[in-house]
Amino acid sequence: MPFADNHGVRLHWQEEVQGSPILLVMGHRYSSAMWYPILPALAAEHRVISFDNRGTGESDATRKATVEDLAGDALAVMDAAKVERAHVFGVSMGGVVTLELAMQQPRRVKSLLLGCTGMLTADKPRMPAVLYYLPPWVLRALQPRSDQGYGSAASPEEIAEALAMLAKDKFNTGGVVAQAAAIAGYSTTSAAVAALTLPALVLHGDEDGTVPYAYGVELAETLSDSRLVTLEGAGHNFIVAGNAKATKAVLDFIGEVDRAAATP
Repeated sequence: MPFADNHGVRLHWQEEVQGSPILLVMGHRYSSAMWYPILPALAAEHRVISFDNRGTGESDATRKATVEDLAGDALAVMDAAKVERAHVFGVSMGGVVTLELAMQQPRRVKSLLLGCTGMLTADKPRMPAVLYYLPPWVLRALQPRSDQGYGSAASPEEIAEALAMLAKDKFNTGGVVAQAAAIAGYSTTSAAVAALTLPALVLHGDEDGTVPYAYGVELAETLSDSRLVTLEGAGHNFIVAGNAKATKAVLDFIGEVDRAAATP
């Protein structure tokens, strides 16, 4: 089981080796196991590197963290995998981390893929960290009853599979509270995001009840070289309800970027 190290924090990572590299950065509370709907298709064509954010899966948990720390974790995984430059695909909190990584180390990022996320400017509300001390059934009760975060396009079978995966997904309560606190204490500016010139793909479900669809539109309009893919009927967990469309959009986009880079 490979581990990377970021100033004493051990980070579990894994890879599927084939093609150009993609680094996957998961969102708040979830381990890398929750990439399961999209991972096989990506791994069939690319070298996919995924890791457990601190506080989840087999990675260490810390009582405190910043978004800058989380971006450093992603960079440490790239170094451990000996990857100098990669497409970086972040969802939700992972999208915030991906943007921060690109601002810190633009030469290490080949393209940005940003799902169910937005620019975390100072005016954006944050979810209270205390919610993550509540039992899972209480958290589910607080979500929209219609889709449980997956969206109306998700079938009952897809939702059941996702909930079963989530029920066995390993996390440390203190560690995910530290993630929430990192998000609460972080902000960027639209000017900083607009300064990123990397090619970018923004994916967002139009039924996202956690990060509003308008945030995805704003992000796509702010980035200087981006396109927006709207996933109809998908909620925050768009890779469940919008998996087929999202997967095709991601593979097509990465293929275009790679071909452009190979052209003299």
